[in-house]
Amino acid sequence: MVNLIKVLIVDDQESMRMALEQEFCRENGFEVIGSIASSADAELFCFKFNPDLMITDVSTVGGASGLEAAAIIHEKYPGIRIIVTSGFDEVAYAPRARELGAHAFVYKSKSLAYYREVADRVLNGEIVFPEPRAIPAPHEEKPFDDQRIEILRLMYGHKTGKEIAQILCIGEEVVKQHIADMLNETGLDNAIDLMFKAVAEGWIDPRS
Repeated sequence: MVNLIKVLIVDDQESMRMALEQEFCRENGFEVIGSIASSADAELFCFKFNPDLMITDVSTVGGASGLEAAAIIHEKYPGIRIIVTSGFDEVAYAPRARELGAHAFVYKSKSLAYYREVADRVLNGEIVFPEPRAIPAPHEEKPFDDQRIEILRLMYGHKTGKEIAQILCIGEEVVKQHIADMLNETGLDNAIDLMFKAVAEGWIDPRS
């Protein structure tokens, strides 16, 4: 009896989940043990079904972060191979995914056959990431003042609101208000998207 590779698919687009389910089918040596819309549920599925491979979108239903899920799964279940995927041509996603413990990053513009190729490679111990892309040059005018830009930089460096407040010598509530105001002004829904927009637009340099 052939042992099938167990796969967990996490994506907020039903069409993408269905396409991946078809590609990672039994005929190709896989078994999809879960196909879910929110990365918030990924840890529970990994605990219950112990998949060999998780494919997760960066951003999922309810603003749940596939990157955060990848970090948690990598820490708690190191045997699970993780592929992070995104439909956005965002320079910061791939290096961030790698930093958090993912084994591969695939843009959704790639073919389904390529997804399976990458899956086979990571299951065989490879690390598969696209070539690093150039960080955009900073625009002449940034949309926020220096303090807010510094808050974004510290957020990207994994600092909590409390830590940011201590570093900048301001109140934690002030930090929260700045973040809320930046989200409102950019029309974004969560801090993760705000950080990545800051990198994509050249407001902060993630390498600094």
